[in-house]
This record gives sequence, C-alpha cells and structure tokens, in this order.
Amino acid sequence: MSARRVAVPSLLGEGGVQRGPNTGIPRRRFLFAVPPLTGHVNPTVAVGGELARRGHKVAWVGHKAALEPLLRHGAQIFAAEDAAFGARMEAAREQWLGLRGPAALRFLWEEFIVPLGHAMMPGVQAAVRRFHPDVVIADQQVLAAPVAARLRGIPWATSATTSAEFTRPLAGMPKVEEWVRERIGEFQLDHGIDDLLDLRFSDHLVLVFSTAALVGDTSVFPGHFAFVGPALGRPPGNDFPWEWLDGRPAVLVSMGTLNGAAAGRFFQVAADAVRDMDVQAVLVAPPGAVPDPPSNVLVRDRVPQLKLLERMSAVVSHGGHNTVCEALARGLPLVVAAIRDDQPVIARQVAAAGAGIPIRFGRVREAELRDALAAVLTDDAYRAAARRVRDSFTEAGGAAQAADRLEKLT
Repeated sequence: MSARRVAVPSLLGEGGVQRGPNTGIPRRRFLFAVPPLTGHVNPTVAVGGELARRGHKVAWVGHKAALEPLLRHGAQIFAAEDAAFGARMEAAREQWLGLRGPAALRFLWEEFIVPLGHAMMPGVQAAVRRFHPDVVIADQQVLAAPVAARLRGIPWATSATTSAEFTRPLAGMPKVEEWVRERIGEFQLDHGIDDLLDLRFSDHLVLVFSTAALVGDTSVFPGHFAFVGPALGRPPGNDFPWEWLDGRPAVLVSMGTLNGAAAGRFFQVAADAVRDMDVQAVLVAPPGAVPDPPSNVLVRDRVPQLKLLERMSAVVSHGGHNTVCEALARGLPLVVAAIRDDQPVIARQVAAAGAGIPIRFGRVREAELRDALAAVLTDDAYRAAARRVRDSFTEAGGAAQAADRLEKLT
C-alpha cells in the first residue's frame, strides 16, 4: 500500500466546531450527498422527510437511477454521475464480491470510494451552486461533498450509516488506517484543499445512526458526534402474500441488496435448516436461489421489509447496518452471518449486546444455523437484550433528533 504520504488528523477524540443556537429562521436548505447504495440512502430519506415536514427545503445529489426508486415522488435530485465510472461499477462490484479482509478494504477505497469521489465532484459542485444549501450532509463514502462544502465555506455534517467506524476497527492495523487517511488526504489535495481533515468525520456534526446500547461506550466521543439511533426510511416496498403467514414463529432471512447472487449456498442451507422446524421463513433471494423450497419457506426477490418485520420473530442477516437496526428497532433477535467490510464489526456488536448470535457465512452448516435460530427463538435472554437496544433507539430520537441537530448548524 505505497503512495504519497499525507498526514490527515483523526477527529475521533477531538472537539468539533461549536455552533450557536438556532437563529429561529424557519426555513433552511439541506443537501444530502449519497452514493448509489440503498443502505446509504435509506436513513437520509427519513431525516430529509423530517426536515421537509418542518418547512425546510431538501434535495439529494447522487446517481438519479439509484435515488429515484428510494425517494418520495417529487423529491429534488441533482445528478452527480460519470458515464465512465458507471460503466466500471458492475465489473468492480463482481470483483469486490469475491474479496474479504484487507483486500476488500483496499479495493473499496481504490476502486470505489476515491473514484466515486472524483466522478461525483463536478455534479456535487454544480448542485451546491444551483441549490445554495445552508448545510451539506455527506455520506461517509462521498468524499466530494465535504470537499465541495469546505471550498465554499458551507457547514457540513457526516451521515454515518454504519457504526463500525466508531469501534476503531483498524486499531490493530495502524498501517492500514494510515493508508486510508493518505487516500483521504490525497483526494483533498487533488481538489485544492491543503488544510486536511479526515472526511469521514465532520468537524461540525457527525450523525451516527446507532446508540451506546449497540456501539458500546460513547462517552469518549466529542459532543458533535450525535448518536441518534436509526432513521428508518426504507420505502414502503412491494406486494407480499400476507395470508401465507399462518401464526407460527416467522424468520426473515436477508443477505442484503448487493449479496443476493453470492449467497446462493447460504440460502439453500437456511432453507434446509428450517425444513423440520415449527417455523416459517421468508428468504429474500434471487429467483431460483432455492430451487425446491420446503413448504414452510417462501422465497421472494423483494419484500416490504419494514412492514414484514412487524410479523417476524427473528432475523437472519449478513450484518448490514440497516437491516440489523431495523430488526433491533422492533426488539427482534438476530443470527448474523457477516460477509465483509463493516459486517463482522456489526456482528460483534450484536453479540456483545446479547441480542443475537454470529455464525459463519461461507462454511455454515445446517445444524449450526438451526441451533442458532432455535436459541434466539426460544431463549428469552436474546429477545430481552434486543428490546433493550430497541428502547435505546426510541430514546435517542432517530430522524427527529437528527433534524434537531442539523437545524442547529444553520
């Protein structure tokens, strides 16, 4: 991992910019900058909706094709995309799906985050010029947004859609962490900023969509790190045969929007694991992933997840932060089969909270998954822990608290 050495200070543990009280002016303009990833868009939908209900003007900048299905009809979207980058995305995604550990992290930064930042920069800058935002809210993977905001002196906030960064996952690999900061520093230098910051963490406001009940001790973070809990903004979704649910305990098995095709073996193991259990299982999987499912298994390529969770008793997940928090927000225990990136960290958080059981993804066996499911369904300790996390989410305030904090930046 050799490259230019650029010193980027860490904002974890440092104080942020102190802002005065809200001026009381009722309407402000908020611009959300997001990558073309569903899990990164969904929380901004809830926060943006709350700001709009309060009379503010809200817009998004990103890839229109990814944003339009997720946002409410009529939402204002500014395009920030590059045809050459878009053409490479699918091939890059297929390569990324086969990577694990440090190789996946390096690939994420070199082939996705940094190129995405360069590709989005012209569109983000154009959106800032046209929309005149009072605040820019930047997803941690959109490096273009904080740079554009800093170049124009606009307050900006971080949208942290996963809590993994706040447990210092690279603490045991300082050279890897230094390498990541060098990539962030080089990006700023490339776009005319030499007063370097770690763009993953705004010095104005960091919105973390989790709480101490899941992350652990949050007292070590400065006051501008706001642990607001999940902002549930997933769109209503698709039709579902509700009559299929017959009252038995039901389990949702979802491995995320990006991993469906790669999780074929896991879905088959899950179907076999529940075959002889007195439960029903809904597998969110591509058509044909389970060719001959047992009668107590329903395979759907899309589901109305938030509504469906109201009828579930437990969730099997890859450890995606959105699905994990959506399950815990309903007090549902989890079985977590982490695959890559932040997912092993989220799996450890769930286990440490007592709200679920981590299992292997690639080499999981029927018995292992069956035993884990039986445990979270029958051992009240897991459900009690999940409900404690749920209560902490409710107390944190979610989208409303995030909107409160954003208003104070204006």
